[in-house]
Amino acid sequence: MGENITKHIRPIRIHGLPADIRKELKEARTNKGWSQRELGSNLGLPQMHVSGIESGKIVPRFDTLLDYVRSLDHDLILVPRTLVPAVLALIREHKASSKTDGEEERPLYAVNDDEPEKRERHTDEI
Repeated sequence: MGENITKHIRPIRIHGLPADIRKELKEARTNKGWSQRELGSNLGLPQMHVSGIESGKIVPRFDTLLDYVRSLDHDLILVPRTLVPAVLALIREHKASSKTDGEEERPLYAVNDDEPEKRERHTDEI
């Protein structure tokens, strides 16, 4: 019975890491002050492999990607889609505060220009 189940399942393989992930990986590496060769030696990979991952020519296995990310003091997590905007806002705030040394306080969320503003209706307006 197990043979029939696996026969119809094909592994889905992406053709490359998305560009925004590759950009973040490269940015994290350069922020750490590491060359591709230094990162590769920390991971036990040749520099050409690190270059291939960053350029999108090589799709790393999950365990390799996890080691790669963690060596750069980052992590991979699953986030429910409904929380993605909040997580992205926290990341933006973290990046902005590290650039400005946290001198000015800014709101975590902002109303987008393309979203209509919501107004409360008062009882005397009815």
